[in-house]
Amino acid sequence: MKKYLNLFSIFFKIGAFTFGGGYAMVPIMEREIVENKKLIDNEEFIDMLALAQASPGPIAVNTSIFIGYKLNGILGALTCLLGTVLPSFSIILIVAIFFNQFKNISIVNKIFSGIRPAIAALILSSVITMIKKGDNLKNRVILALIVSALVGFLDISPILIIIFGAIFSVTVNYFRIK
Repeated sequence: MKKYLNLFSIFFKIGAFTFGGGYAMVPIMEREIVENKKLIDNEEFIDMLALAQASPGPIAVNTSIFIGYKLNGILGALTCLLGTVLPSFSIILIVAIFFNQFKNISIVNKIFSGIRPAIAALILSSVITMIKKGDNLKNRVILALIVSALVGFLDISPILIIIFGAIFSVTVNYFRIK
């Protein structure tokens, strides 16, 4: 029971004190799970992150599920899932109840304006960390720039790029193994 409470508290803390969604949670999750608690090693975290990105759903939720499953099976996965989503769910529920009462207050708008750049910086930090930790740094940077251009300037659906990337990767690795 103690191991589940420990996992729940780790992921609850990550979920409660991270603004900006899944990609903003990733560097905090990595620091807490890999560096501070040493529950899994960096290689496993990167693998789980790649799997979480390829799976449908929010990346932080998927990653927490994979980590929980790796550490303690199905109950570990459910524990980490609850720890990750419960803070956000609670906050969103409270905000939804009271939103109309404070949406036009200038201090609230200023707070959200201040949070936005911090969220962008956390997401950028996550992207940079993922690029640096893989092999072929130059190729990863070039690929990230190409994908950004395809999505941002040519308005190609990220879903199509992910599907193409998965098919391309499986094909290349299939022939590489043979």
